[in-house]
Amino acid sequence: MRSVSYLHRTQWVVRNDQRVLFLLLSHVLQSATLFRGGTMAERFENGYKGHVAVVTGGGTGMGRELVRQLTAQGCDVATCDVIVDNLAETVDICTKDGNPGAILTHMADVSDETQVLSFRDAVAAWRPHVNVVFNNAGIGGGGSIMESDRTEWEKTFGVCWYGVYYNTRAFLPLLLKAPFGHVVNTSSVNGLWASLGPNTAHTAYSAAKFAVKGFTEALITDFRMNAPTLRASVVMPGHIGTSIAINSGKLLGNDPKEMSAEKLEKARARMAKGGIDTSAFSDEDLRVLMIAGGESFRDNAPMSAAEAATFILDSVQQGDWRILVGDDAVILDEMVRLTPKDAYLPDFMDKVRERGAFGGITR
Repeated sequence: MRSVSYLHRTQWVVRNDQRVLFLLLSHVLQSATLFRGGTMAERFENGYKGHVAVVTGGGTGMGRELVRQLTAQGCDVATCDVIVDNLAETVDICTKDGNPGAILTHMADVSDETQVLSFRDAVAAWRPHVNVVFNNAGIGGGGSIMESDRTEWEKTFGVCWYGVYYNTRAFLPLLLKAPFGHVVNTSSVNGLWASLGPNTAHTAYSAAKFAVKGFTEALITDFRMNAPTLRASVVMPGHIGTSIAINSGKLLGNDPKEMSAEKLEKARARMAKGGIDTSAFSDEDLRVLMIAGGESFRDNAPMSAAEAATFILDSVQQGDWRILVGDDAVILDEMVRLTPKDAYLPDFMDKVRERGAFGGITR
């Protein structure tokens, strides 16, 4: 702030055109000071106890862990999920743990704005305001715009992008009623690198995650100008041990246990393009292979969902707006920035793995 005062004292002795420049610079410096990480951190300096949080996708994975850890701190949490049984399991876990924070559950498909608004109304009837919204819900699918079913493609994009957009809009009034509010949007490393390697199309998910990243970064300025009590953070996880692959298959009609012969043939063709020959596999063998793939993604990740949730909560508490979750996310971010023109060359994934990232994902 001392430098800003100095500018104000000296601006009168410069020529008029320079004076305008100094005034503009003064405004920028003042705005930057108001939004320094320290100021953000003060909002949750004592943790989340006594606050109210919203978590989408709280039935499994990082969403469940966010609910567990927030309620363990004494934060009241409203959470939604499209699978009611998973929500019940989350509540049961928190109850058995003796967590002091209260929980409100609501069944909602976040890609449906009507259901999101119903969730918001339930929260508004439960608590007078909300301090933080974790837009966490997501699914994977719709890999190829050429070959994937359009319904699957748009559902994936809808959950991963519109789920963030709809919930942000819906909860703004409750966030503004609080002394301070924070929107935490989960993007992905696929929000900075739209690929899973050279042999896997990944369009719907990547497009949505890029949208989430850009939207959240734009909110920083928008909130500073038009809603100064609000802040925004974007979360970009790498490979985290969750059931997203398993749950996505169930929600999109691609559960290996129930796939039709036609869908299994399409899966064979997709695997063949990725260099996996399943021609000698029976349909039952193929089902077993696909089930094992989803379980491997969950069980062989370098970071657990619990570890990821802890890192996210700590990062928001200390005021970070850009949150890379996991060493593989940090490595990939660095490599894409270092050699952006190489990011989609066939050997880029090999170079990423040489650095020790994404070893648990086989494509």
